Amino acid sequence: MNENNLEKIINNIVGDAIVKEVMSLKLAVKLIETVEDKAAEMGLAVVVAVSDASGRPIAVHCMDGAYHGSFDVAVNKTYTSTAFQMSTAKLSRLCQPGQDLYGLQFSNNGKVMILGGGEPLMVGKTMIGALGVSGGSAQEDSDLAAYGASALKEVIKCL
Repeated sequence: MNENNLEKIINNIVGDAIVKEVMSLKLAVKLIETVEDKAAEMGLAVVVAVSDASGRPIAVHCMDGAYHGSFDVAVNKTYTSTAFQMSTAKLSRLCQPGQDLYGLQFSNNGKVMILGGGEPLMVGKTMIGALGVSGGSAQEDSDLAAYGASALKEVIKCL
């Protein structure tokens, strides 16, 4: 095997494991602005939060007219998405009475939020943070968070 082929094989194996992107303030704010634009199109006033991969908030924006109670909900959605590495909508289904994870929502000093609107932010197979949206219905929050997560790659390209 020549050196060139060996390098290609190593890059294919390791390529997804090495992520150079981190959740910076600049990226968090740009992603929040992207979600705010979509929320405005939908006629919603929401709170949008972005955390790093540990669930630590990096930025939170409250749109004019957003419910003040949505602040903690949005931040806790980011915590929940990073802590359990899934959307809060998916976790919500797993935490219903009779399901395997029922009761999980009462853990972590009340920080677990099982309302839709939290999404892990992935670069390749690596989570770099999470996005939390609160202020609309559970479906609207979920749609906005999913929109933000899907826009992540494009937002990164624009920085």
